[in-house]
Amino acid sequence: MKILYLTFYFEPDLCAGSFRNTPVVAELARQMGPNDTVHVVTTHPNRYQSFVQTAPDYEERGTVLIDRVRVPAHASGLLDQIRSFIAYYRAAHRITRHQSYDLVVASSSRLFTAFLGARLARRVGAALFLDIRDLFRETILEMLGKGRGFRGLAGQLLQTGLVPVLWAVERYTFGYATHINLVSEGFRTYFSPFRQATYSYFTNGIDDAFMTIPPSEAPLSRSGPKTILYAGNIGEGQGLHIVIPQAARQLGAGYRFVVIGDGGARQKLEEAIQQEGVNTVELRPPVGRHELVQAYRTADYLFVHLNDLDAFKRVLPSKLFEYGATDKPVIAGVAGYAAQFVQTYLPNSLLFMPGDVSSLVTLVRTTPYRLQARPAFVAQFQRRTIVEAMARQIRQTPPPVVAAPELTQSSSFESGVV
Repeated sequence: MKILYLTFYFEPDLCAGSFRNTPVVAELARQMGPNDTVHVVTTHPNRYQSFVQTAPDYEERGTVLIDRVRVPAHASGLLDQIRSFIAYYRAAHRITRHQSYDLVVASSSRLFTAFLGARLARRVGAALFLDIRDLFRETILEMLGKGRGFRGLAGQLLQTGLVPVLWAVERYTFGYATHINLVSEGFRTYFSPFRQATYSYFTNGIDDAFMTIPPSEAPLSRSGPKTILYAGNIGEGQGLHIVIPQAARQLGAGYRFVVIGDGGARQKLEEAIQQEGVNTVELRPPVGRHELVQAYRTADYLFVHLNDLDAFKRVLPSKLFEYGATDKPVIAGVAGYAAQFVQTYLPNSLLFMPGDVSSLVTLVRTTPYRLQARPAFVAQFQRRTIVEAMARQIRQTPPPVVAAPELTQSSSFESGVV
């Protein structure tokens, strides 16, 4: 069996996509035979400009073959990401041009990696397994509609042009898939039109690095302000700039926020901190897993937030799984399915509606501080168990039965217009 595995992010990059797909590929190789092959086509590490990693263009790890594509540097803006993906898209076609595959797997947070998987699977007549980690069309159109990213007339024109294109891309991509895994059950209704596929719901999980975090001292015997830590991407989707500076001002000197990460909205966060005139928010660059575990151990609270968009009511932040492996209280500004997940699986959480700074401040001030381990959560959501089951599902994907219609806009995409 020969599998083509498409993922924009892979080891040693630092992001949820890399942390998900690297162990899935390793587990696939473990389950498959010595004559089977997993061909990974990915990119060189590019998630954060402020955290540079190096990796070879090509490497072999037993039956796993890895091709890495060099993409233009980007600051996580929309146009930057489009340019980077076009480079990846064209290179993937070139690398796989004379290859044949039994199965194509595409792990996609942004729709076009899934679209690339559909294009290549159709070309070689292979089955298509999609791992969908985000709803790109719904999110990007809502962000443009609310004036985020592109503003004014430019945003309206871009949105008007994107609506039919993205709808056609989704229909072409999801309509060809043999099996679709959804990382959040909140996505279920969105995919109801695509009935030709079978579905699974393998979430993100807790990596081994976070499985052995020792218990905290109880109570924390440290003088000085309590630390509220956020670690991850600083983008429009997280909306940190609309909550953290304002909360820091209202909470005062008794608390400090530490933000570890980078992303396209970092400048907005810096500007909001200046506007609020606070000195209790510290920004740090991205760090490796070992340093991140240490940061979790020294923090008092762990913070996660999603922007106030209807599209985000379906998603399930991967950060919740790392936080849940600790015994620290989790402050979660989420709604919809993510809020249900927090209430069901994450005891000792302070839940507030996205953007509601007053509620956040009140919860922190009035909720007695306590530590609580979550052994049931850790047992249920460890990455190793999830990856084993997901790899088995990938290997069981049957050949394609129904072919979706060709996408008439595809020629414009491949020429770099989209």
